[in-house]
Amino acid sequence: MQWIVDGVYLAVAVLFIVGLKAMSSPAKARRGITWAGVGMVLATLVTFLVPDMQNMALIVVAIVLGGGVAWWAGRVVKMTDMPQMVAIYNGMGGGAAALIAAVEFARGEVHGPVVATLAVLGSLIGSVAFSGSVIAFLKLQGIMNKAFRLPAQNLVNIALGVAAIGLGAWIVTSSVGAGTANAWLLVLFFVLALVLGAVLTSPIGGADMPVVISLLNAFTGLAVGFEGYVLGNPTLIIAGIVVGASGTLLTQLMAKAMNRPILNVLFTPITGEAQAGGAIEGRMKEMSATDAAALMRYSEKVIVIPGYGMAVAGAQHKVWEMAKLLEDEGVEVKFAIHPVAGRMPGHMNVLLAEAGVPYEKIFDLDEINAEFPQTDVALVIGANDVVNPVARTDKSSPIYGMPILDADKARNCIVIKRGRGAGYSGIENALFYADNTSMLYGSAQQAVADVIAQLKELG
Repeated sequence: MQWIVDGVYLAVAVLFIVGLKAMSSPAKARRGITWAGVGMVLATLVTFLVPDMQNMALIVVAIVLGGGVAWWAGRVVKMTDMPQMVAIYNGMGGGAAALIAAVEFARGEVHGPVVATLAVLGSLIGSVAFSGSVIAFLKLQGIMNKAFRLPAQNLVNIALGVAAIGLGAWIVTSSVGAGTANAWLLVLFFVLALVLGAVLTSPIGGADMPVVISLLNAFTGLAVGFEGYVLGNPTLIIAGIVVGASGTLLTQLMAKAMNRPILNVLFTPITGEAQAGGAIEGRMKEMSATDAAALMRYSEKVIVIPGYGMAVAGAQHKVWEMAKLLEDEGVEVKFAIHPVAGRMPGHMNVLLAEAGVPYEKIFDLDEINAEFPQTDVALVIGANDVVNPVARTDKSSPIYGMPILDADKARNCIVIKRGRGAGYSGIENALFYADNTSMLYGSAQQAVADVIAQLKELG
């Protein structure tokens, strides 16, 4: 029977890797998710064939409860709430990995220094991923509205980290040979690890949130991989390594897109109180939906730049309807996506795909930036930092050096924005005050609907 289990585990590993590879392309992402999902189902089913498997009834109950909640959540959660769902699901994976180690220590099944070390590392990383993801969820859901920073925050982070590592080393030393550890020592270790995750994530503001979600995802993958070694389960090892490696690479790419080292994200985060240095000259000029429609209707080329404001308003379907109307009149329309637009990696790509925007019309920063000087209208919908010119000019700004979409270089720029305040990160946007920029105030859903109505009249 074991050879069947091992054979299926090998097939599952291949499905995970092939599925992840397919997810690297928007055109194949759905197929990749299906392959990875099939792999997960096979891995779950074949586990029932593992020799000497116990607690079958509890496993079935857990699968039914977890699967039922996930199915219900997947159907009712709105696309605008997808970042927080990803955050909390990611946290559950890290928490599960930490609990596996806790149970193994409690049962006295951790033998040898290598296994004990990996169990402790998985517990530490998984606990940090769990509590950090809970904080990320609270921030994204709007329950925790402000960044919370302790006095001497970085010293507290270091102290908690050193204390948790020290306790972990103590647990490894005491459990080698015996396979178990003092219960109170384990409790204190897990409490410190959970507090560390919460304290690390609490000061981080919205501008850094995509990087944080990606980093916590990498943590969860590593924790699962370590605990897979503890259990002797090759599927968990491979799945954890694949998720951890891909999450790490994605985190590096996201940090590069913001021109912010990962350590800066963790220890010097951009908070809601962050401001660019110096006053911004000029004034914001308001535009009507009629004028915006006319300007785009008689343009040759329009580039749409979506941001979180589009997600909040659920305006992606209206935006695509507007784009099709413009294309029917001979206007070339493209969509420009910044790597950190939205609240999670790929947030805007997911929303545009849901609305039916063809993949070939969606371009990333490097592909489209050179086209802005030849563009008649850059339409910014709820984006802020990713189009802020101070990233090029103001060395005192927290986002200085971050690659941005060059919307300010278009002949005209229209910004759809709910109000006159700064964006989620708290940084004032110099683009809004530029001579070639006009503001169309209101919810993205209503503003684009008004533009559509005017386009139909002009048509």
